[in-house]
Amino acid sequence: MTDEPTRDPFGGHVVLLDLDGVKDKAGLMDRCARALDLPEWFGRNWDALADSLTDLSVWPEAAEGRGLVIVVRDWRAYAEARPGEWGTAQDVFAQAADEQPELSVLLALGGSS
Repeated sequence: MTDEPTRDPFGGHVVLLDLDGVKDKAGLMDRCARALDLPEWFGRNWDALADSLTDLSVWPEAAEGRGLVIVVRDWRAYAEARPGEWGTAQDVFAQAADEQPELSVLLALGGSS
């Protein structure tokens, strides 16, 4: 446990990342690009996602000065169908949140089919 102050994740701009119907990495990347309004040049791979999550210049304008909270919902079917990919996705989200203190990624437990 550290004595560092923690930022209230709910004070940031909230983006819903709905994974309902996502069957593979391509679908996940498309949903991330759409939900986060990523630029056309977004590479749709793990490195590009990691870079986008930590690059404030590609975040939604509403997140400026407030931080970004990504709420991931309906992720369980994808996690069960593609556990390796889901593990990588979780690693990318976690590492980005560790690297960028203005970012929080929350997994919604309810509402998943």
